[in-house]
Amino acid sequence: MLRAGSKLQCSRFILAVGHNAASFLSAYVLASANWDAVGRAVAWNERSRSATGQSGEESACVFYRHKDDLSVLICHVTCYIAEDQLFHWTEKVFDCLQSRELTVTVLSDCSVADYKTAEYLSSSSAPFLRSLHSTAFSDQPVCQSLEQPNIITGLPAAVLNHCQVNRIAAVVYHCYNDVSGPDSVTMETYRPVLRKLGRSIQADCSPSADVLRRFVRSSEIQSNLYI
Repeated sequence: MLRAGSKLQCSRFILAVGHNAASFLSAYVLASANWDAVGRAVAWNERSRSATGQSGEESACVFYRHKDDLSVLICHVTCYIAEDQLFHWTEKVFDCLQSRELTVTVLSDCSVADYKTAEYLSSSSAPFLRSLHSTAFSDQPVCQSLEQPNIITGLPAAVLNHCQVNRIAAVVYHCYNDVSGPDSVTMETYRPVLRKLGRSIQADCSPSADVLRRFVRSSEIQSNLYI
């Protein structure tokens, strides 16, 4: 369990920020029986207090631990964390993890409209991955680096900054997409990351259509964009 003041032995921490990243890990990794939910964190703010009809997983950050490799930890973040809570959330979580030999992988996404480039970007170009990493990260990312003047914001930026300051190996894989919710094509974009996440996380590289459909359908039910 995650407890303040105690250090959890952790060699690999995977953080999924947003519905596409979280749905990807749910379908490709957590769908196996090898994971236990070991903790949760709720970020109370104006948006979380006004949210209705959300399950516990949707309104909180949920932590999962591998049953056979206890040093592997996954965190789903699909709830809103306010800007003034980002630093505090990051400090609290990493205060519970030992930092020696720790590698952090962050999966996140945003609209392709936020991507800045001097070249023409066709609608068929999305989704695509870009990466940013701390100086302590010595591995080869699975995609090209995020080009200037693009930046990442929110929780991925807060985590990467924390890792840079504390000399923790960390990489952010940021997906630019043109959809508003979980989408099977966008989720597929994260697949190359799986081979970098360690043997214990290689659960299911080809989940069934029914599994993928479950996450996409849940988003469509909650969305009223086309009603």
